[in-house]
Amino acid sequence: MNHNPDDLIMLFNDLFRESFRTILVRGSEEPEYLPASEPDGLARVVFAHGFFASALHEIAHWCIAGEHRRTLHDYGYWYCPDGRSLEQQQAFEQVEVKPQAVEWLFSLAAGSRFHISVDNLAGSGAANEQGFRQNVRLQASWYLAHGLPSRAQQFFDTLKSFYGTADRVQHHWNQDKRRLAPMATEHDQSRITEPL
Repeated sequence: MNHNPDDLIMLFNDLFRESFRTILVRGSEEPEYLPASEPDGLARVVFAHGFFASALHEIAHWCIAGEHRRTLHDYGYWYCPDGRSLEQQQAFEQVEVKPQAVEWLFSLAAGSRFHISVDNLAGSGAANEQGFRQNVRLQASWYLAHGLPSRAQQFFDTLKSFYGTADRVQHHWNQDKRRLAPMATEHDQSRITEPL
């Protein structure tokens, strides 16, 4: 299957340019979110280096950001680059569960391969990689069972339609969860609460 980031740009912009005054754009450096700088302007979700996976990840962040956060540069979150301390990595892993869960489902809908990322190769590594993987898996499972946040659900459904994957998402999910976050025993998934 061909995974051209230009397709994501087209799909995202068709869905959200008018309704949310937001566009997806290819960047040459680090990804970032730029709120509209004037009343009639457009906010920009910038993904890194034209990478398909980066686009899905940045779209996931935008899809779960609340109205106030979408008025702030990079949604008002701190970002500490690769090389984080253990404490910084713990904070990173806590805020990345939901975006990576959404990105995982977007990847399934697009028929692309997803990788959970602790994004700290030059630092102390993962704070708790196994726990992080389980939390991402449980959150993605909750979303599959109960539905994604509204904008994420719209984009998920659009991806399934565009890539013709609707009848394969559940099958690929069952394979992916064993590959990316195997569990010794199936935990009670009710511990994942509805996203804020």
